[in-house]
Amino acid sequence: MKEIRAIIRPEKMEEVLAALEKVGHPGVTVYQVEGHGRQAGLVEQFRGREFRVDLLPKMEVRVVCKDEDVEKIMQAIASAARTGEIGDGKIFVYEVIEALRIRSGERGEAAI
Repeated sequence: MKEIRAIIRPEKMEEVLAALEKVGHPGVTVYQVEGHGRQAGLVEQFRGREFRVDLLPKMEVRVVCKDEDVEKIMQAIASAARTGEIGDGKIFVYEVIEALRIRSGERGEAAI
């Protein structure tokens, strides 16, 4: 099993959720996060004064899936989240050692 974590723009959230639903994987966990990569923040103006915003609002989407579903889920997220501009985000894949469905006691892939 794998866990896919995607950091995306907040305005792309609905498109990403729709893309995941389309590939047959509606189960997600979503977090509101802040950060920056190469984008390194923004310089904004407010009432004639400039100020720097170092941490930008982003969304983190987490999906746990079978190993064979990783590529199609990554492609669905990437195509839905892409604007072509800096700050589109990143996708990371992690190994999941075990899963347990609390309600039924199912383990492993049966729990996801």
